[in-house]
Amino acid sequence: MIEDIKRRALHRARILEGQMRGLEKMIENEDYCIDILTQSLSIQKSLGSLNKLLVDNHLQTHVTEMFEAGGAARETAIAELLKVFELNNNRG
Repeated sequence: MIEDIKRRALHRARILEGQMRGLEKMIENEDYCIDILTQSLSIQKSLGSLNKLLVDNHLQTHVTEMFEAGGAARETAIAELLKVFELNNNRG
């Protein structure tokens, strides 16, 4: 992993951990539903930021190497990216 991206990803993961603990506490305390939803949506936004960092790292490292290798490695990289794209777009 690229060191700067790793540092930033770990920081975001730690923030997410705290946000999840806060969400759990809000549910346990039966806080106002809109407040709970707001926290949940904030978590989703934070996850999106983390995912963006992970995709950035993957493109700059693994995908670059796989495209340079060509052939089956290139096709694997394309298939992986399409799978992630599909997962992202098939949220329910």
